[in-house]
Amino acid sequence: MQIALYNIGITAGIRRITGVMRENGWLHERKRRPLGLTKATTEMQEKENLIKQDFHADAPFTKLLTDISQIACKDGKLYISPIMDCFNGEILSLIMRDNMKKELCIDTLKAACMRYPVTGAILHSDRGSQYTSDAFRKELDKHHIVQSLSGIDHCYDNARMESFFATLKKELLYRIPTYRMTREEVKRIVFNYVFTYYNQKRIYTSNPNSLPPAAYRRLFEEDIQCAA
Repeated sequence: MQIALYNIGITAGIRRITGVMRENGWLHERKRRPLGLTKATTEMQEKENLIKQDFHADAPFTKLLTDISQIACKDGKLYISPIMDCFNGEILSLIMRDNMKKELCIDTLKAACMRYPVTGAILHSDRGSQYTSDAFRKELDKHHIVQSLSGIDHCYDNARMESFFATLKKELLYRIPTYRMTREEVKRIVFNYVFTYYNQKRIYTSNPNSLPPAAYRRLFEEDIQCAA
């Protein structure tokens, strides 16, 4: 949230942001974990985390992030699954459904692979069962994509993806009564925001000259062609 606010020109401390979010019921408190659960060792987690909170990429389609978020709608929850390119912050694919089964994530990956040359990229996510399933990993192998996984309870390991969700909520979802709208209505609005505004028009301060994500990628590709 602090990163999302900074990106739109608002500087605030963590304590202030936490207080405002708690007052408005926007803060997700950490849930207690039942005793006796088997956890991956720290050593294994370190080996599986290839990103290690380094969200910089020198070229498109080399380092990708993904996660799942949810939106409360009139007819139930809508789960959204995007894939982001670390190079320019562009959302390469976005699938939205009424469930968060592994097929949601698999189809998000398939959509990105159909539209962009992501073969050989690193794809980072949390350790949700969708991403550690055999079916998801088979799809990764099919496209020669290398998997990277966050550590357990390491929320900052996928901070840039979380920043996108924070931006989506602040700029769009908190401004419309999604709880009075159907999932299909919300899907259309989110799709339009992401692919018409966020990718194509939104000022993105992390990019040179604050270029929108898609504009920065096109400029990079033009420069490569001119240099060839």
